[in-house]
Amino acid sequence: MSNDQFGRNIDYLRISVTDRCNYRCRYCMPEEGIKLLAHDKMLTFEDIEFFVKIAAEHGIKNIRLTGGEPLVRPKFPDLVAKIRAIDGIEDISITTNGALLPKFAPALKEAGLNRVNISLDTLDEETFHYITRCGHLSEALASIDTAIEYGFTPVKINTVVVRSLKQNLIDYAKLAVDRPLSIRFIEYMPVGDSAGFEGDGWTLDDTIPSAELIEQIRKEGKEAGLGELVALEKGAVYGHGPASYYKFENSVGTIGFINALSNHFCSSCNRLRLTSEGALRPCLFSDHEYDLREAIRARDVEKTTEGFMQALKTKPQSHQDRVGTNRMMSQIGG
Repeated sequence: MSNDQFGRNIDYLRISVTDRCNYRCRYCMPEEGIKLLAHDKMLTFEDIEFFVKIAAEHGIKNIRLTGGEPLVRPKFPDLVAKIRAIDGIEDISITTNGALLPKFAPALKEAGLNRVNISLDTLDEETFHYITRCGHLSEALASIDTAIEYGFTPVKINTVVVRSLKQNLIDYAKLAVDRPLSIRFIEYMPVGDSAGFEGDGWTLDDTIPSAELIEQIRKEGKEAGLGELVALEKGAVYGHGPASYYKFENSVGTIGFINALSNHFCSSCNRLRLTSEGALRPCLFSDHEYDLREAIRARDVEKTTEGFMQALKTKPQSHQDRVGTNRMMSQIGG
């Protein structure tokens, strides 16, 4: 077990395996994309395996692989298999837009992937294309069926809620009426270059506080015949994140709310983030990071461990409502 200076148990590592993506979501990157890392600057699978072994020796048990879009990384299931073989790692999950999941689900299951989070910010085809700039809603919906079919448990649907978008949130709750889905509504968080990029025109005014969302979902769910919205105990849904969960009494699945801005959960944050180029970040909302690429590539256990412990020791107590970072979400890994 590794505790930071504030006594939080840090057992969760998010790893961005690539800065590339097959979508151009408006809150994640500009339409023309970003300046991509040269391939020789990106951590190899062997580099990531080396780092995870050290992290596991110091209390990391849970790994989430992200991007960009992780499934665009060639031979991605091979990385899952490498991490699955590491002593101390209990859970491996990915966050994906789902477009490529039907293609890779068999290999991912065989490699030892436990869980899947699918990003789905609207159930309206026109709005979906507007948000992603190039995606198709049918692909995302097909990925949900695939994830259930291959037994990834639980299947979580991540929905960034933006006030100015057409989202019709109660339709998400209906997805979970007869399927074991965990629908998670996430407050919009402006992340990126604070000097210019803020979700292609979205601002803090587009953030809907979770308390408001809960009341909206409660009212609309009752009107739709889903019954009462009942709060669940912490840990009722498997995972390692900060969501508070609810369940409509007439539904199989659950509804979660992640309130990163209106009522931030820094006091219970349990994670570090490793970027695809080998920078270890103690906090999503901070630009403070440790460049460990050379130490990792040199297989220098001492220096890599020192960097890990430094990140642990300097993890801030709170993001203090900071908005905007120098890196965009696709470069951090969420």
